[in-house]
Amino acid sequence: MELSGEQWLRDKFQTKGIRVGQKITSLLGRYVEAIEFFFIATSDRDGNCDCSFRGGSPAVKVLDEETLLFPDYPGNGAFQSLGNILENPKIGMLFIDFTHQQRLRVNGMAEVLDDAKLCEWFPGSIQVVKVTVEQVYRNCSARIPILTRT
Repeated sequence: MELSGEQWLRDKFQTKGIRVGQKITSLLGRYVEAIEFFFIATSDRDGNCDCSFRGGSPAVKVLDEETLLFPDYPGNGAFQSLGNILENPKIGMLFIDFTHQQRLRVNGMAEVLDDAKLCEWFPGSIQVVKVTVEQVYRNCSARIPILTRT
């Protein structure tokens, strides 16, 4: 059996990888709901990728250990990310807290919902995206080294 790209690189650099969970704990749920923005990664049916900023207050609502919601607000009208979700429901989410230098990644399956009741949690939203969580893991520190010229 052939190794995955991730495992091949772990073996090459002799690392163990990271602990990956499958649920949003209550602590992580509070963390996610406190973040005012995040990034999503999606791809269409052909694998063409898109990365998008999402924000608001709240930016995310945690329904339970396996379910997140985030709003879709009127934007540029291109619907690249949400259009991708309609073709390929896989989504990656990156939450960054620069104040505490923490990052959290969530991967799962997304679904675009046109539900007025759910939109009430996000005033001004035109629809919501429901994410069924498959992976949750902390990332390395958000500390970004300052580049200097020599």
